[in-house]
Amino acid sequence: MSVSAALRLEEPSLEPHPVETIPGSVESGILILCDHASNAVPPDLGDLGLPESEFQRHIAYDIGAAAVTRSLARRLGAPAILTRFSRLIIDPNRGRDDPTLVMRLSDGAVVPGNARLDEAEVQQRIARFYDPYDHAISDAIHKAMAAGHPPVVVTVHSFTPVWRGWPRPWHVGILWDADDRFAKPLLEGLQAEDGLVVGDNEPYDGALAGDTIDRHATVRGLANALIEIRQDLIASDEGAEDWAERFARLLEPLASRPELRAPRIFGTRTRDRLRQHGGASQ
Repeated sequence: MSVSAALRLEEPSLEPHPVETIPGSVESGILILCDHASNAVPPDLGDLGLPESEFQRHIAYDIGAAAVTRSLARRLGAPAILTRFSRLIIDPNRGRDDPTLVMRLSDGAVVPGNARLDEAEVQQRIARFYDPYDHAISDAIHKAMAAGHPPVVVTVHSFTPVWRGWPRPWHVGILWDADDRFAKPLLEGLQAEDGLVVGDNEPYDGALAGDTIDRHATVRGLANALIEIRQDLIASDEGAEDWAERFARLLEPLASRPELRAPRIFGTRTRDRLRQHGGASQ
């Protein structure tokens, strides 16, 4: 079965539950997040003026990322939190003041349902979708820290094999900001595997002001990494399971290291990048 063939959900049951929470043990030492897990849009928002084909593309969700996240959580016995709404509604991996929080144009596709949103309507989407996900992450972190188990925060994403006509050579990338405690050994583990082309802060830079890692891990001094897997490699159930197995094998021993479990503030490169470039690039 193809993961990328997921149907866009339009169930009334979506509304009370914009977040999927997978229970797990705080003793696992890991909290897994999936910011772009779903291409779902609730009935009252319709199709945002887009054809169904656009909801099967990366502009609507990260193909395969949810399947990897669920399998990884199961293998590690770790808690996981996933969105149940499309990033076309609002992008939870952006800061509240990021101009791409609600996309008017995404990879060449105009999003009519977003084009004329006023500030009040944006705030309604924040309250309805963004905040519940944000609060679920904070609650999970607080629970783990209160139990004496500060988690390593891992987010799972996928990227397109080709971007604006340029083939991307990487099979997987690990993104990080200033804290490389977790990213570096994870990169080393991946680079040791035969046949893998591994990106270090590729295909994006991990320093993005206001993103999920910045809001929840960086500010608390929690070790972290953002995983980017090329979407064609996880577009099937088999591919997603293979990559989940690989990451479970690499993550489990790393999460037990004491130096990774102790909160430590490293600061961030995001402010410097904003000053230099006038905005974020991811």
